[in-house]
Amino acid sequence: MNASEHGFNPAFNMASIKQAFNEAVERVRMPAPTRLRDLIRQIRAARTAAEERTVVNKECAYIRSTFREEDSVWRCRNIAKLLYIHMLGYPAHFGQLECLKLIASPRFTDKRIGYLGAMLLLDERQDVHLLITNCLKNDLNSSTQFVIGLALCTLGAIASPEMARDLASEVERLMKSANAYIRKKAALCAFRIIRRVPELMEMFLPATRSLITEKNHGVLITGVTLITEMCENSVDTLNHFKKECGHREIVPNLVRILKNLILAGYSPEHDVSGVSDPFLQVKILRLLRILGRNDIDASEAMNDILAQVATNTETSKNVGNTILYETVLSIMDIKSESGLRVLAVNILGRFLLNNDKNIRYVALNTLLKTVYVDTSAVQRHRSTILECLKDPDVSIRKRAMELSFALVNSNNIRNMMKELLLFLERADPEFKAQCSSNIVMSAERFAPNKRWHLETLFKVLVAAGNYVRDDVVACTIQLISETQSQQSYAVSALWRALEKDTSDKQPLAQVATWCIGEYGDLLLYGPPLEDIDAPVNLTEDEVIDVYQRLLWNPQNTVVTKQYTLLSLTKLSTRFQKGNEKIRQIIDTFGSNLHIELQQRGIEFSQLFRKYDHLRPALLERMPPMETARPQANGIIGMVNGEPELEEEKSSVLEASSPSSDSSALLDLLGTTDLGMTPSVSNKNTSANSTTIVNNNDLLDLLGSLDLNVPTSTSTSTLPQTQTSSQIFNPTNTSNFLVDGLLNSSSVQNDTLTMIVLDKAGLKIIFRLERSPDIADLLIINMSAQNSGSAILTDFLFQAAVPKTFQLQMLSPSSTVIPPSGQVTQVLKVTNINKVPLRMRLRISYTGPTGPVLEQTEVNNFPSLISQ
Repeated sequence: MNASEHGFNPAFNMASIKQAFNEAVERVRMPAPTRLRDLIRQIRAARTAAEERTVVNKECAYIRSTFREEDSVWRCRNIAKLLYIHMLGYPAHFGQLECLKLIASPRFTDKRIGYLGAMLLLDERQDVHLLITNCLKNDLNSSTQFVIGLALCTLGAIASPEMARDLASEVERLMKSANAYIRKKAALCAFRIIRRVPELMEMFLPATRSLITEKNHGVLITGVTLITEMCENSVDTLNHFKKECGHREIVPNLVRILKNLILAGYSPEHDVSGVSDPFLQVKILRLLRILGRNDIDASEAMNDILAQVATNTETSKNVGNTILYETVLSIMDIKSESGLRVLAVNILGRFLLNNDKNIRYVALNTLLKTVYVDTSAVQRHRSTILECLKDPDVSIRKRAMELSFALVNSNNIRNMMKELLLFLERADPEFKAQCSSNIVMSAERFAPNKRWHLETLFKVLVAAGNYVRDDVVACTIQLISETQSQQSYAVSALWRALEKDTSDKQPLAQVATWCIGEYGDLLLYGPPLEDIDAPVNLTEDEVIDVYQRLLWNPQNTVVTKQYTLLSLTKLSTRFQKGNEKIRQIIDTFGSNLHIELQQRGIEFSQLFRKYDHLRPALLERMPPMETARPQANGIIGMVNGEPELEEEKSSVLEASSPSSDSSALLDLLGTTDLGMTPSVSNKNTSANSTTIVNNNDLLDLLGSLDLNVPTSTSTSTLPQTQTSSQIFNPTNTSNFLVDGLLNSSSVQNDTLTMIVLDKAGLKIIFRLERSPDIADLLIINMSAQNSGSAILTDFLFQAAVPKTFQLQMLSPSSTVIPPSGQVTQVLKVTNINKVPLRMRLRISYTGPTGPVLEQTEVNNFPSLISQ
C-alpha cells in the first residue's frame, strides 16, 4: 500500500515541511515578542499614567519595527497586543494594513485576529476600508462556515453604503443556505445593511419570509428581528407583511410559535431561569405589536395569546417580568379588548410593588404612557402610585409625580392635592418649581370652589418658597382680584403668613403685600369672618411696622421691596390715620442705591405733598383682573400680565394713539367705507375709576415737561399694562393727556336727548352737552335702561367715529343691568374740523335667551354740535 492510498500528498507535505522549517529558523533568528498576557500585566502594574504611557510607547515602537521588517511570524500576536492598546485609548491606526494581511492569510487564527482588528480599527472614513471589499467577497464564498461567519460579522460592523451595495447579493444568497449557522449570520448582516442602506430592503424580502418557518431558534430570532426592523422603517414593507396574513399567515404563525414556547416543558437548550427562550418571546411580542397596531383583524388574532402570556408567565424571576412588560406594551398598542387592557394595567400595578427599583421605574414610565388610553384602570392603583412619591430613588419620585398629576380629576382633586402638597413640602429643590406650577394648574382646572382654590394656592406659596415660578404669583393675584367674596379671607390669611419670616418665601411676600395694599381696609375695619377661629386684631401701627421690617430686610429681593413700597403707599388711602409714618418711610427711599426703588420713593413722596389731592384717585382699589382669553368676533379681553404691572391703578392717565387699533375695530364694526377712530370701553372697570384732575398739575408732577409735545386725546380708560415707572417716568410724555381730559369743571348750559336704540327691552339714550371751557369738546352721557323683567349681564357698549374726530370713552358704571335699572357711561368727542358727526355703535349683552348683539349707526346728531 503506497502513501497516496492513505490520503497523503507528498508534494503538499514537502511544501508544508519547508514552510515550517523556515518559520522555525525565523523564530530562532528573531527574539519572541512579549506575549499579550505579559503586556497586560505590565500595564496594570504601572503606578502612574506616565509609567503606563512609557510601557505602551515602548511596545508600540517595537510593533512598528516588526511591521517594517515584514515579520509574518509574530504578526498575529502583535496585532492582538495592538488591539488591546487601542482599547486603552492609545493610537493604533498604523496597524490597519497589517490587519488586511492577516485577513488574506489562509490560516483561520490569523483571519480571526485580522477581522477583529478590521472591526475595531477600520471605518468607512479610512482609505484602507476600500481594500477589504475583495477579501470579504472571497471569504463569503469560502467552504468553511466559520470563515463565512467572520466575513459576515465584519461586513455588518464596518459596511459603508458602497460596500453594502456590492456585497448585498452575496448576503442574500447566504440567507438561503442549508447551513443554519450561516443563515443566522447572514440575517444579522442583512439587518445591519438595511440600517445603512434602506433601499436594499426589497432585495431581502423573499429570503426573509422563509425565516419565519425556521425550526432553529437562532435563525428564527434573527428572522423576527430582521422583519421587525423592516416593518418599523417602511410602511410599504409593513403592509406587505400584513397582506401575507391571508397567504403565508404571518400573524397566526407567530402566535403558534409563541404558544409553543409558553406551553413547552423544560428545554435545557433554550431555558433561562425556568422560562423557555425569553429572548425569542420578547422579539415575537414586539413584532406582534407592530403588526397589530391600527389593525383590528390582526389584533383579534393575537388577543388570546397575549392573555395567555400575561397569565401563565412566571413573575418570580426577572426574565418573566421582561416578558410581561413587553406583553403590556403590546396590549396597550394594538386594538385590544378592554378587559385585556385592565389586565395589562394590573400587571404594571404589581410591578409597582416589586422590590426592584428598576422594575418600579419601568412600571411608572409605562403607566405614564398608558394613562390617557385607559384612565379608569390606572386610577385603581392611585394609592400605590402616591406611595412611590416617598421612594428614596429620585427617578422614581419624578415619574410618580408626573403620573400623579395625570390622574387628577374633579372627583379626586381634594385627596390628590393633599398628598401632592405633602410631597411638595419635603421635595428636593429640583422638584419644587415644577410641582408647584402643576398644582396651580390642576387647582385651576378642578377646584371645587373659590375658597379651596385660594387655600391651595397659599399652601403652595408656603411650601415651595422661593422656588415658586412667576406664573404662580400672577395666578394667585388674579384669583384674589376676581373673587370679591373671598378677599377678606385672603387678606387675613396672607397677613398671618406675612407676620412670619418670609425671606425664603419671596413670592409669598409679593402676593401678601399686593393683597394687603389693595384690601388693607378689610384687614383692619372689615367685618369679622365667621369661619376663622382666631380673628385678626390689629392696629395700623402694627401693620406699618411689619412693612418697615420687610423694606429694611436685606434678604428681601428688589422686586419684593417694589411690591412692598407700592403696597405701603396704597395703605395711606386704606387707613384712617398713620399717613405721616408711611410718608416718612417712603421718603427714606428717595436716596436708595437701587435706581428703581429710588425712583418710586421720589414719585410716591410727591403724592404726599404737592399732589396730595391726586393720591386717593390714583391709589384706589383696582377693578377685577381678567385672564387673557379670546372673546367673540375677535375681541380680546384684558391681559393678565405681571401682577406688579397690573396693580398700577394710576394708569388711568394713559392715552393711546388714535390710530393704534383702528383697523381692528373698523373691521369689527364694519366701517370699511370711512376711516373712523375707534374707542373700546373696558367692561370690567368701575364707574368711579376715572377722576378728573387739572392737567397742569400733572405736568408739574412730571417735572416741567414741554407743553408743546403733541399727545393723543383718545384714551382707553383703564389699561392694565402700565408700570409705575411708565406712569411717573418723565420721559414717557405720550402716556398723558394734555387737553381737556383732566379738566375738573364740566358745566353745561344746553342739554339735548337722543334715543339711539330701543329694542327687546333695552333702551340706549344719549344726553348731549357742550363743554364751556373747550369749544371743540362734546360730552355724551350714555344711559342704557332695562325695561324688561330679566337681568342683563356682560353689557358692553362700543363706539367708533370717523378719523376727523377724536373719541374718548370713560368707564361704564357697571356691566350688569338689573330689571328697571340702568348703566351709564361718558363719551367725549373732539370735533376740530367742524364737520357733521357720525357714529357707529355696537352693543352686546347676555339676556334670558342667551348672548345678544346689536349694531346701529347714528347720523342724526343736532347740527349745533358741529359749530
